[in-house]
Amino acid sequence: MPSVRRDDVEQLRATAVAVVHQVGELVLRMRVAGAGQVETKTSATDVVTVADTAAERLARRLLAQWRPDEPVLGEEEGGAGPRPGGLCWVVDPIDGTVNYLYGLPWYAVSVAVQRDGQSLAAAVGQPAAGRLWSAARGRGADCDGAALRVSGATRLELSLIGTGFSYRSERRARQAAMVAGMLPRIRDLRRAGSAALDLCSVASGWLDGFAEHGLHRWDWAAGALIAAEAGAVIRLPHCGSDFLLAAAPGIVDALADLVVQCGADAV
Repeated sequence: MPSVRRDDVEQLRATAVAVVHQVGELVLRMRVAGAGQVETKTSATDVVTVADTAAERLARRLLAQWRPDEPVLGEEEGGAGPRPGGLCWVVDPIDGTVNYLYGLPWYAVSVAVQRDGQSLAAAVGQPAAGRLWSAARGRGADCDGAALRVSGATRLELSLIGTGFSYRSERRARQAAMVAGMLPRIRDLRRAGSAALDLCSVASGWLDGFAEHGLHRWDWAAGALIAAEAGAVIRLPHCGSDFLLAAAPGIVDALADLVVQCGADAV
C-alpha cells in the first residue's frame, strides 16, 4: 500500500470526525422526533429506518463537498469499489439500528476512509452519549481527546468478551451454540448490538476482546482501526472467511483457538 504522510491521515481523520458530528446530530434529532417508517432487509428482524437513509445521504453530501471524486461505500445505498490505490469512504449511518429503534443508547455513526482495503482514518460517534472515538493510522486512537489503550488481559478465563448475532435465524442458532461452548471458559460475554461500539470498547479497555461472524465492511472499517491503534490485535475477514476478531495481545491467540474449538468455522 502506498505510504500516506502523517499530515494527510490527520486531515482524513478530521474529515471523518466532522462527518460523524453532523450525521450524529441528525440521527439524534430524528430519534427525538421518532425513528419514522421502518422497513426490513435480510429478515423480518433486520430493520432499516428513515433515519438510516437520511443519515447516509447526509454523509454522502458532506463527503461529496469535502472530498469530491472519492467513492463512498454505505450500508444503505451501497457503492462502487474504489480504484486501485485510491481512497474510498466507508459509512455505516446507524450501526445498531434495532437499539436506535427501541431507544437504547448503544448505537453509533461510523465513518472510515480506506485505501486498498486498509483503513487510514476513522471516527465512531455515539450520539446518545455524546462520545466520539477517532484514529489515524500510525497516530493512535482517542475518545474525546483522551488517548486509548487496550486492557492488559492475559488470562482468557478472566476476560470479558463481546460478540454479536446475525439476523438470519439459521446462522443465529449456530452462533448460539458457539457461545454456549465459550461461556464456561471466559469471565463473561456481552452482546450489546453495535459492532462499531464493541470494537471501540476493546480500544477503551471496556472489553478484553470481541469476536463475530457475518460482519460487513461498514460494520468494522472504523472500529477495527480504532481498536488497532489502541493496541489491539485485529484479525479481519479474508479469503472467504467472514470472521473478525479483536483482542488485547495477551489473550488473542487463546481467544482465536477457543472460537475455533467451539465451532466458529461452521458459523
